[in-house]
Amino acid sequence: MLDFIFLDFHWTQLLQPQWYIENGGLWFVLFVVFAETGLFAGFFLPGDSLLFVTGIFSNELLKSGVGVDTGSSFINLALLGILIAVAGIIGNTVGYWFGRKIGPAMFNWKDRLLFKKKYLYEAQEFYEKHGGGAIIIARFLPIIRTFAPIVAGIVQMERKKFGFYNIIGCIAWVFTMLFAGHYLQKLFETQFNFDLKKHLEVIVIGIVLVTTAPIFIKLFFGKKKKPDDDASKK
Repeated sequence: MLDFIFLDFHWTQLLQPQWYIENGGLWFVLFVVFAETGLFAGFFLPGDSLLFVTGIFSNELLKSGVGVDTGSSFINLALLGILIAVAGIIGNTVGYWFGRKIGPAMFNWKDRLLFKKKYLYEAQEFYEKHGGGAIIIARFLPIIRTFAPIVAGIVQMERKKFGFYNIIGCIAWVFTMLFAGHYLQKLFETQFNFDLKKHLEVIVIGIVLVTTAPIFIKLFFGKKKKPDDDASKK
């Protein structure tokens, strides 16, 4: 059953959402959404682009994954969104629990292949700036969303408050990406006779560029704050 993992496999395929769709279907989608925040090593997984592509193949994935086809693409999409949102909520919760338990010690860890301390500091800075709303905003930002729940646990964010932002953020993220993929596919196919399924590579590159743009803008164009010149104020 798992021969595909060992035959003709290269690690770069883990960055390609269509690989998960073709080889694991709905169950791989659920795992990726969970792992991206439930496992700190999941920061490299293609969360946004995978959800977008999942929206395109929503009817097929729901039917093959759980054997359900309601006959309505909207209801199918809603059911799929609920399943994926639950996986994301659980993933964030695991990350939060991890942060509460051993998170503080992570700041003393050395950089490893699947762990970079700078990502943890970036998430902490982002969280301190935006407060509880960071849990919602972080869902739409690659890398940051992996460490945001961990940082929330590290700073001992109140459980009920975290739970509220976690649910709202995950539902917003999942349904936004799913609906975008599903209905853009319909729009382009009916209005322009353009099938997005045949151009997934270009779509994925576009989504990656859009979602990572805020991070790169901050890294390369962000200005460092300078201390106030008290003398100039006199």
